[in-house]
Amino acid sequence: MKYLIKYFEAILIFVPMARRNNKKVFENLEVTDAGAKGKAIAHAPDGKVVFISNAVPGDVCEVQTTKKRKSYYEGKAISFSKYSDKRVEPKCAYFGTCGGCKWQYMGYEHQLFYKQKEVENNLRRLGKIELPEITPILGSENQYFYRNKMEFSFSDSKWLTLEQIKSDKVIENRNALGFHIPGMWDKILDIDNCHLQRDPSNAIRNFVKNKAEELQLTFYNARKQEGFLRTLMLRTSSTGDVMVLLQFFHEDKEKRELLLEAIQSQFPEITSLLYVINSKGNDTIYDQEVNLYSGQDHIFEEMEGLRFKINAKSFYQTNSEQAYELYKVTRDFAGLSGKELVFDLYTGTGTIAQFIAKQAAKVIGVEAVPDAIKAAKENAKLNKIDNAEFYVGDMKKVFNNEFIAQHGIPDVIITDPPRDGMHKDVVEQLLKISAEKIVYVSCNSATQARDLALLDIDYKVSKTQAVDMFPQTHHVENVVLLEKRKS
Repeated sequence: MKYLIKYFEAILIFVPMARRNNKKVFENLEVTDAGAKGKAIAHAPDGKVVFISNAVPGDVCEVQTTKKRKSYYEGKAISFSKYSDKRVEPKCAYFGTCGGCKWQYMGYEHQLFYKQKEVENNLRRLGKIELPEITPILGSENQYFYRNKMEFSFSDSKWLTLEQIKSDKVIENRNALGFHIPGMWDKILDIDNCHLQRDPSNAIRNFVKNKAEELQLTFYNARKQEGFLRTLMLRTSSTGDVMVLLQFFHEDKEKRELLLEAIQSQFPEITSLLYVINSKGNDTIYDQEVNLYSGQDHIFEEMEGLRFKINAKSFYQTNSEQAYELYKVTRDFAGLSGKELVFDLYTGTGTIAQFIAKQAAKVIGVEAVPDAIKAAKENAKLNKIDNAEFYVGDMKKVFNNEFIAQHGIPDVIITDPPRDGMHKDVVEQLLKISAEKIVYVSCNSATQARDLALLDIDYKVSKTQAVDMFPQTHHVENVVLLEKRKS
């Protein structure tokens, strides 16, 4: 429990201030459940729910509240009289400071239990719909080193750990290359070893930092908007391709090339070495020009013989192996015979559309992001798929009566919207079209439940399958098959 002890010691730093602000302290609260956004649940003596950010069901703890609302409190556990038997030792030395793997102290089988419970609760409580027999959640074979994309930030004023604060040692080197502290846009935690992406990820990140310091390159300061090195993005694929993208705050050709040349020489396995010069106020690269330094400007991902070309701005599911499982569930729910016209709404780069194309007569993909549709068309051509067409536009505007008249009434609709779910106009259009089947893929079962309630008038849920794409976190995907009710 050494990492847990460090975690709770760090929390105590903030307790005296909270006490001065007259926040409540509840003793011996028994944690009974895990709720939305991964928060643990207990009940205060006054009956209100207490959402706890750092506890596991089965813990008994003293809780310092941080927020008070009409019907609930939010807080942190500051001491424990009993640890839950659901706890495990976190693998990561940064657990509790880095906010990326908030469930790392809970056994994986228990993570799956609470993820499935959340999906069921949302569908029943928010959707208020009749559900079929629930199939067990599909867990991830790889519980660590499963991400194919990671983004790190440079900083010249790294976040200090509790041990560093307590020590009398003067820390002269404040450079960091790592993750943002949760809720603090300008504070970066320096990382030596991350358990989320396979090698050579850690080796590349550590080399870049050390080489940059050797070359005396300046690290970015977000508050002052100055410095040279800004961000580092690493993408890997199941084909063995590696993409590295460095983002610089301003151009300095000599220094930039010294660093990029060193990276290329040290890691010849890198297949795509890119850079961006970004002097604007935020780090996003989607409105920036991506420059190729060496190799290709893309990598490839592969799935059932299909190859997907991925560039620096492409969206692709960040857990490649589990994305394959998710797509297989989607295809199975669609139950295609080869004769169907299928609409794939919110198609992204068209991965699901192309994955099911062999089993359909025709697939029509719709997406709001022009670059995504461009990639979808390129990948369809690459994969010699001639029965998939892709269209760009705001879903609630392009998915209209004229669109249906042009392309026909689909037999099956697949929809995979963002976390906010589908716009009400899209739901209304689905009801108007009245396709025999709708397969709804969701990364947010709460908004999915809301949409299912609206569709319930004409559709029944005949299958539902939760899929865990992100072990060590509370996030979960859910796939639902809706079938038209018999009149």
